[in-house]
Amino acid sequence: MAQKVREVMTPSPVSLRSSEPLTEAARAMRDHGIGSVLVVDDGEFQGLVTDRDIVVRAIADEQDPASTPISEVCSSDLTVVGPDDDADMAVMQMREKAIRRIPVLDDGVAIGIVSIGDMAIQRDQKSALADISAQPPNT
Repeated sequence: MAQKVREVMTPSPVSLRSSEPLTEAARAMRDHGIGSVLVVDDGEFQGLVTDRDIVVRAIADEQDPASTPISEVCSSDLTVVGPDDDADMAVMQMREKAIRRIPVLDDGVAIGIVSIGDMAIQRDQKSALADISAQPPNT
């Protein structure tokens, strides 16, 4: 039986409103040991902001992270999967689109996120990526 996305995803992802400043996203990433935060307004998924987005799209352009809203740097045209989608399909999407994370939506509601690290831990436990992904975050 094929593995489903719900079996490999990280459930209950951290999310913030699009109007929150980038500093809140950075703090959430630090506090939870993660590299991305889902952007959700009034229960509706809007996008994803990553640590790299903050650095490349804001800090490098000298934008003030305390006053720049997440909406200015987050990615909104994203590949998403459902919890009952085949995990192999999610891997294929990551490969084809060269992406590291895919939000998991159930009827438009963000319920999880699946990352290449999640896949490595579940599917290739002896890999270096699995070892790294299973470690506690650096603080």
